[in-house]
Amino acid sequence: MTDQLTPLIRAIPDFPIPGILFRDITPLLSDPDGFRATIDLFVDRFRDAKVDAVVGIEARGYMIGAPIAYQLGAGFVPVRKPGKLPGEKFSEEYALEYGTNTLEIHADAVGHGHRVLVVDDLLATGGTIAATLRLLKRLGANVVGVAVLIELEALAGRAALPGVDVTSMIRY
Repeated sequence: MTDQLTPLIRAIPDFPIPGILFRDITPLLSDPDGFRATIDLFVDRFRDAKVDAVVGIEARGYMIGAPIAYQLGAGFVPVRKPGKLPGEKFSEEYALEYGTNTLEIHADAVGHGHRVLVVDDLLATGGTIAATLRLLKRLGANVVGVAVLIELEALAGRAALPGVDVTSMIRY
C-alpha cells in the first residue's frame, strides 16, 4: 500500500534553507485516494489501541491527525507554535535540523492517564516529537504510540524517542 503513496510525496531541494531536501506531502493530501489510504493505514494500525486523544503537531500533523481521531472516535489535541493558544499552557523548546523552535499545549488538553497517540507528518531528528512527549508527560498522559507518515532514517530520529512505539509508513 505505501508503494502507492510514495509517488505522491514531492521532494523539494533547498527548502526551507539550502541543503535541506523537503518532503512535501501536499500532493498526497490533494489526491483523494492517496489521502484516504494514508488515513486508513493509521486507523487500521491503532484501531484497537483504545486512544482517548490524538495529538497532532502543527501544522501538517493536524491534517493527518484530525481525520485519524475522527475515525478512532477520539478527541483531537493540537500542539502549536508559540502565541497561538489562549489560556494556560505548557511550553517546550526543541532543536530542528536547521534551528530551534518552541511548542505549546493547553494545560488541560488531556487528563492524567489518558491514552494518546501522537501524529505528525515527518520524523527527522526527533526533536519536535520529543518535545511533544515531554509536554504530554507533564500532563500525565499515557502515550500509546507515535505515528508519522514519513521517517528520514539517516537522521536517526528514533534515537530521540527511547521506549516509544513509533510507526512510520514511508521511510527514506
